[in-house]
Amino acid sequence: MKMKTPIKLLSVASASLLLAACGGEETSDNEEASIGEQLDYTITGIEPGAGITATTERALEEYDNLDGWELETSSTAGMMGQLDSAYGNEEPIVITGWTPHYKFEQYDLKFLEDPEGTFGEPEFVHTMARMGFEEDMPNAYAIMENFSWEVDDMQSIMLAAQDMEFDEAAANWIEENQETVDSWTEGIEEANGESIELGSFPWDSERASSAVITQVLEDHGFDVTVNNVDPSILFQALAQGEVDVTVAPWLPTTQGAYLEEYGDEIVDMGPNMEGTVIGLVVPEYMEIDSIEDLNAPE
Repeated sequence: MKMKTPIKLLSVASASLLLAACGGEETSDNEEASIGEQLDYTITGIEPGAGITATTERALEEYDNLDGWELETSSTAGMMGQLDSAYGNEEPIVITGWTPHYKFEQYDLKFLEDPEGTFGEPEFVHTMARMGFEEDMPNAYAIMENFSWEVDDMQSIMLAAQDMEFDEAAANWIEENQETVDSWTEGIEEANGESIELGSFPWDSERASSAVITQVLEDHGFDVTVNNVDPSILFQALAQGEVDVTVAPWLPTTQGAYLEEYGDEIVDMGPNMEGTVIGLVVPEYMEIDSIEDLNAPE
């Protein structure tokens, strides 16, 4: 169930700000206040190395109405802090967003329509391995090849992990979804402590997936080390054989450029999740629906 901000009486100042945020008029000077002016023409982003960061920067170039806008990069935690503050005060905010993410369980949010298609169609999360991984560890490769789950699965772990460690949230999910987990490992012999270097990204969505697959592999006799790095480093590490396998890359848009660069040196085992979405996100209370509704500076 989504958590909603309690209804409260607004002060005159807050009501004025809310009206402006939703495209109305300021009561102070009876002039229309644009979303861009309210936000100082700034989109709130996450880490500089994230694929969605590069895609958003491309959107700033492709949309004429975003000429003069800037993308403020910081961290996922920093973005969430700004979203929580803005949402609590019913203020306007535009963030870089993606599903699965627990923010869609906490707040009423919506993706802005993307007429130019800059953010692409719904994406897939892929499993990838270094060259020779299948020959070196065929049992581990078979488990990784079988690994497949849903957006709701990942999102439920991300939400639970707000109140506990990811390892605990993953263990609870595995216990509640043992039939699914058994389908990944059925008929596969247990290992004898072979070491696996699992590559991932330092974001909650990938913390969820790496926590689950790590426990599954360890329960099947493997010794797993998780390396959380930026996407460019992960793809390079896979290509150079420094990382064995990953369940983190988002394709074809988010990390597509890295696959083009390193794809000939990496084994793409296919999607482990479908239906992920990236784009610009705003609270439902903002009366805009499209990226084209964001006005350029005059």
